[in-house]
Amino acid sequence: MTSKKKTAASSKKPAKRPKSAAKKPPKPKVGDTKRPPIKVLIADDHSVVREGLVSLITRKADMTVIGEAGNGREAVDLWKQHHPDVTLLDLRMPELDGVGALKEIRGDDEKARIIVLTTFDGDEDIYRAIQAGAKGYLLKDAPREALMDCIRRVHAGETCVPVHLAAKLAQRVSGETLSEREIDVLKLMAQGKSNKEIGSALFISEGTVKSHVKAIFAKMNVISRTEAVASATRRGLIQL
Repeated sequence: MTSKKKTAASSKKPAKRPKSAAKKPPKPKVGDTKRPPIKVLIADDHSVVREGLVSLITRKADMTVIGEAGNGREAVDLWKQHHPDVTLLDLRMPELDGVGALKEIRGDDEKARIIVLTTFDGDEDIYRAIQAGAKGYLLKDAPREALMDCIRRVHAGETCVPVHLAAKLAQRVSGETLSEREIDVLKLMAQGKSNKEIGSALFISEGTVKSHVKAIFAKMNVISRTEAVASATRRGLIQL
């Protein structure tokens, strides 16, 4: 009896000690990954406009404002300091205009994403901005969500120019272009200078001035100096 009990006892396997199960990290749920907010720099010489944009952008969970500039020079400096994801840039600003700021920023980083936000919709304004490297062009009276959508699209690497502005750009590209000398003559015409005064200012003969004026009228499809100046101002060819 004793040997049988020993045999039975020896046939039993020793109880296994429970292993301490290592806790596995929970799997991330779809949609849980939060992307960092889009860093936006605002450049506009009107404080009321800046404040409105800041208020609008900070309401969005996927955006944040990292700086405000009151002129073009300050915009370039703040861009170099913060390297924002998207910059909202006014076209007409003191010290350095929007196109000048665009060129400097893009000269530092050609991948910089910049949206021109302005009140000017002249074909020359749009052309100069896009040519300088702007990825978007919007008017300040655009709907709020259109601006938010534009910021997201430009941040994603797209170009954002509304259809009606794109049509003006196409018209500018396909139309006749005024030469630099013709622009100079046009600027002096806007100041009310006579042909003789324009010739003296540009060191050219009065006859040459008349030839330039004739070419300006033909290219712009106008019949008077007043109409030429008004059209040039509206299109953004000159600034009064």
